[in-house]
Formats: sequence, structure tokens, C-alpha cells
Amino acid sequence: MSAGAEFTIDELAREAGTTVRSVRVYHERGVLPPPQVKGRTGFYGPEHLNRVRTISRLLDRGIKLNGIRELLEAWDRGDDLGDILGVSEHDDVAAAGVSERPDIAFPSEAHPGGDEIAVAATELAQIYHEVPNGLARVIAAGMYEPVDAATYRVVDPQIVRVADQLAAAGLPQTQVLDELERLVADCDRIARRFVDLFERTAWQSFQQSGRTTEDVAELASRLTEARVAPGRVAAELVDRYVGRYLERDTAELSEILPER
Repeated sequence: MSAGAEFTIDELAREAGTTVRSVRVYHERGVLPPPQVKGRTGFYGPEHLNRVRTISRLLDRGIKLNGIRELLEAWDRGDDLGDILGVSEHDDVAAAGVSERPDIAFPSEAHPGGDEIAVAATELAQIYHEVPNGLARVIAAGMYEPVDAATYRVVDPQIVRVADQLAAAGLPQTQVLDELERLVADCDRIARRFVDLFERTAWQSFQQSGRTTEDVAELASRLTEARVAPGRVAAELVDRYVGRYLERDTAELSEILPER
């Protein structure tokens, strides 16, 4: 997508994986800026597309439009979102006994049953206090979501774990979020392509069928495959390409670590 890309409202909705009605509701609720009108047609740019995708992710995580509006308005103004959520980054977190990094126990380690993982808002504010709009960005990236003014919960432990590993390796938090946002965007594009393919093939075929028991069973089978195949294929390809690039770009590794 080029920086100067333009979309009609139908094209915007299709590209973002939502509906025209939803886009209009976003306008009405004040979470999406108006388009640029040329003649009698409104045109949207890449910034609108990114905004709609962000809104969709926040809605998927149970955040209401009123809350999203507050977050996005604060983000646009460059305000401190800790203040919006009742957490000031100027609080004396050290006096409150807040550590530099929160002590998070992930489901695979201390919560095998998948219990909700709560994190104090003051801890997140401390971690991302040097990152502009840091709290809004971790929400949009699908890492955390606010439960109330004092508490967040972990939405995706894997993404949070990757963020912690990158930070532990010495990468600044701003760059950590940059990398995670790119990763999320890439995964979103892959998912969208596979869903589009499913709709053009299995779903369209079912709609044109007699909708018999066999047709429904076939649709269910192909839907299951559509949910599983993208992740499996993407993981295999990423692993293969990572190995290839490591061998090509860091040939010295084979001399230092010959058995790996």
C-alpha cells in the first residue's frame, strides 16, 4: 500500500475487513476522522485504514467505543495516557514498591489453566514511560487491555514474552514496540489473505451448493483447515527463512557454534 493510496468508503471497509456500516458508526461516534471530499465522493487515506484496523482490534478485546475514543483522542493530542487511565508516570512508583519490570507469570509457566494475568497500571506506566503513547500502543498491539484505572490484563502472553525477551536483549522499548507492531501488521495481512481465499473458494462454493448435509460437512472441514493451515504454513516458512538468512548473513556463527 503506497503512502498516497486513496479509498472510497467501500474500499476502506473491504481493506480493513469490516463493513461500511461500521465505518459510518465510527464517524458518528467520533473515533474516525472525516474523509477528504472530492466532488461528491469522500476519499480515505492510509491513516484512516490504520485507524479502522486499530479500532477493530480494540473492539475485539472488549473495549467500548467511548473508551476507544478517549484513548485515540489522547493519542492524537500526544497526551499522557497514564493520566487518562488514572495513572501518572510522575507517581513515585519506587516508593510504592513497583519494580522496574512487572513480575508476570504466564499461563504456560504458573497458570496452566489459562487464568487471567493482571498487571498494575503503575508497572506498565513505569516500563513504557519513555515511549510516546506507550500505553495506547501496547493496547493496539494486542499485548494488554485495561480492566480499570488501576489494572491491566495480559491479552496475548506470547507477544508480551517476546517483548520482554527483546527488552532483555538490550533493545529500547520504543524499538521493541516498533518491531511488535510490524509483526502484528504482517500477521494481520497474512490472515486477511487466507480469509479472502476461503471466502472466494469454500464459502462461495457453499453458497452456490444445495446446502445439503454433505455440503455443510465440507464447509466445516474447510473452515477448520482455514483456521489451522495459515499458522502452520507461516511458522514453517518463517523458521526456514530465518535459518537461511542466519547462514547467509552471519557466516561466522558456524565457526563459533559449529554444532548448532
